[in-house]
Amino acid sequence: MKLAAAISLFCALTLSTTAAIAAERWETLPDPVALPAAAKTGSAPVNGINMHYAVYGSGPAVLLIHGGLGYSEVWGAQVADLSKDHTVIVADSRGHGRSTRNADPYSYDLMASDYLALLDYLKIEKTALVGWSDGGIIGLDIAIKHPERLTKLFAHAANSKVDGVIPTVMENKTFAGYIEKAGEVYKTISPTPTEYDAFVTQISGMWASQPNWSDDDLKKITTPTAIVLGDHDEAISREHTDYLAKTIPGATEIILKDASHFAMLQDPEGYNKAVRDFIDR
Repeated sequence: MKLAAAISLFCALTLSTTAAIAAERWETLPDPVALPAAAKTGSAPVNGINMHYAVYGSGPAVLLIHGGLGYSEVWGAQVADLSKDHTVIVADSRGHGRSTRNADPYSYDLMASDYLALLDYLKIEKTALVGWSDGGIIGLDIAIKHPERLTKLFAHAANSKVDGVIPTVMENKTFAGYIEKAGEVYKTISPTPTEYDAFVTQISGMWASQPNWSDDDLKKITTPTAIVLGDHDEAISREHTDYLAKTIPGATEIILKDASHFAMLQDPEGYNKAVRDFIDR
């Protein structure tokens, strides 16, 4: 009996210790699920580059825009869900994924123009937009300057000023892991697979000074907007997120539980529900 009790206690302690050292969900970086088969895919000539895109499903349009250094595959779980009753468009931003870049300096205005040109190419007049990180900033840019193109904006982990970024983000292990993974993917799918460092250098010029919108700029937004953040985001501060939600007229603030900057990978079911609850209401 004493031996059995000792074994039982040992097992309990082992399980307790394992649970204690296991990574929390917001510290993980799951691989994206595979994208389903696309109804249409191709490369659109926009603003002097070739922009890779894919279209899925049918119904009201929703455009998904990935974050910096990312690629369209990060949206695998969202495409699988939303394409059941929406026309879902994904693309690789200029220089990202399978899309090319040129010598034009990066700016959010230019990247927003790329996506508007893609919508024109696909003959889509209006769409809901789900943007993550840089994608959310691109969404804000379009909402400020071209509101007629949007039905809803779900802006996840976006900032309107550079001081919205947490200064220690590059010291975070999960964020560093994302950058490493992004570099590996770039080498396998980019048309310029040996130029990752040059690409990062080029886009870093934008990140150093953009975005930089005033309160008056944000107050121009008339598109129904959700300002979204994981409650453990490594990159964007909660204070800045609160500021955006308070400044944009009528904005809804959504805080995703037990998730970080990479919430769409860490909790795809919860993320999909948050998107649907907003864009479909």
